[in-house]
Amino acid sequence: MSTYAQKKGFGATIWDYLTTVDHKKIAILYLIAGGFFFIVGGLEAMFIRIQLAVPNNDFVSAGLYNEILTMHGTTMIFLAAMPLVFAMMNAVMPLQIGARDVAFPFLNSLGFWLFFFGGVFLNLSWFLGGAPDAGWTSYASLSLESKGHGIDFYALGLQISGAGTLIGGINFLVTIITMRTPGMTYMRMPLFTWSTFVVSALILFAFPPLTVGLFLMIFDRMFGANFFDVAAGGNTIIWEHLFWIFGHPEVYILVLPAFGIFSEIFATFSRKRLFGYSSMVFATVLIGFLGFMVWAHHMFTTGLGPIANAIFAVATMAIAVPTGIKIFNWMFTMWGGSITFTTPMLYAVAFIPSFTAGGVTGIMLAAAAADYQFHDTYFVVAHFHYVIVGGVVFGLLAGTTFYWPKMFGTMLNETLGKITFWLFLIGFHLTFFIQHFLGLMGMPRRVFTFLPGQGFETGNLVSTVGAFFMAISTIVLLINIIITSVKNEKVGNDPWGDGRTLEWAISSPPPFYNFKQLPLVRGLDAYWIEKMDGKTEMTPAEPLGDIHMPNNSFIPFVTSFGLFVAAFGAMYRAEESWGVPVIIIGLGITLGSMFVRSIKDDHGFHIHKEDLINEDKGGK
Repeated sequence: MSTYAQKKGFGATIWDYLTTVDHKKIAILYLIAGGFFFIVGGLEAMFIRIQLAVPNNDFVSAGLYNEILTMHGTTMIFLAAMPLVFAMMNAVMPLQIGARDVAFPFLNSLGFWLFFFGGVFLNLSWFLGGAPDAGWTSYASLSLESKGHGIDFYALGLQISGAGTLIGGINFLVTIITMRTPGMTYMRMPLFTWSTFVVSALILFAFPPLTVGLFLMIFDRMFGANFFDVAAGGNTIIWEHLFWIFGHPEVYILVLPAFGIFSEIFATFSRKRLFGYSSMVFATVLIGFLGFMVWAHHMFTTGLGPIANAIFAVATMAIAVPTGIKIFNWMFTMWGGSITFTTPMLYAVAFIPSFTAGGVTGIMLAAAAADYQFHDTYFVVAHFHYVIVGGVVFGLLAGTTFYWPKMFGTMLNETLGKITFWLFLIGFHLTFFIQHFLGLMGMPRRVFTFLPGQGFETGNLVSTVGAFFMAISTIVLLINIIITSVKNEKVGNDPWGDGRTLEWAISSPPPFYNFKQLPLVRGLDAYWIEKMDGKTEMTPAEPLGDIHMPNNSFIPFVTSFGLFVAAFGAMYRAEESWGVPVIIIGLGITLGSMFVRSIKDDHGFHIHKEDLINEDKGGK
């Protein structure tokens, strides 16, 4: 019996997911972990809004509020939005380019487990003496003064998690460059694959500055290095530069995949080819390029001077141009189309005005002189959430609904999906629209309470009510997922009926080898072209033959766990006798597992042609 035949009988056990190197199962791991952290970050947001619902509230103390605020931002950006974006990329991109997996399946698994253990390490701070409390940006002037180990959890946790993200970005980049199926030229790639490509390049260049900044902070906090301590000759502003050289491209790392998802949704449910494909590709690349030229617009009030401020203001305004091109192209795609208002399409249509509002306030903030008034007020909070929630979260909710049948083989309930959408949309605008006016009235961000009679009462109460709407919508989504999973009603390869790209040409969920024969791509929207010719599947680009697949491996889990252990030792090494031995044990686990990987004879296994033929005859 072949290896393939033996493997085919096993269910998706816990062990299977702990050791998997299959990009589709890793996508599910990212989806589960990111979804969990999204709920955690959402609960932290609810605590913030309850605390600010009325003046002089004492729901939480000032110190705890700082911790909740810091962990809300850190969790949502690094531990919820990033992994959920990676879930979409892992699930869809290899299928869209006709690949059987990513270029480095082992590293794909390692990237996930590094992210996961970094996120768990960061959140354990709640139970081990206090969470970080210097804001999600952790400015050095605040973080160096922070007592306890909260900031150490932040620096070490993000260092481990960020290493996983960097590995993932490199992997996606190599996959798209080297593993496109015959006929899949760059200008035939779907927009979601293009956005994955550009985002992976951004990760490659944006995460090293964060890595450097976190290392310097670790040395300052643990070894008294004084990189950022002004009193000892350091420079606290350098942290801001390092953080924002990463931090602003990070916004595009999150929002460009959402743009890619919406591009697929608009074309699918308008039953039209995406309008202005070439300009959309170049706009995506230009957004990625300009994203590295605007970081200091977060620092207009730090005293860089009028010339620097003017340069960054102009660059910030320029980035609105390619974004505007995209918005007009999405609208032109719908123009004259045969539109079906499914749940994903509702998110897509609502995204346009919501994200545009965030973009317009971004241009307001880009005017350096005006920014002196807007800076550190709730106007900035409102702008940021209109971009991240109105862009990224809408995109992730749309993408989850759109690709759920491809990932799991079942359709989420449309009625519950639309209830989720309307609750979330209403709650989102209730929560954040009024915050623009709170900011213009002078309400500072990051304050844990406010006095009566300042004019902030009504706005904050409305904002809190909106947050409860979003919380209820999330509960409805979870109910939808549970009901769908229990019913487990299977769907076909193209459940929406209008799939245009390669992922809709194979079964739902796909077999672990994706394509029996690599498909031949004859143009943009490759599957749609075949359907228009009356075919139900893709024309193969190769004869049927044996398929080589990689073996599962437990080593990525062990390697990541070793760093997790070593981080605890590093943090407590100065005050606990067990600190240094724990560092040695943790690094020993990591290095030992890497050594085992280097000497292990792991050539994967073959799926024999005969097994594939037998499957076609009735093995399914």
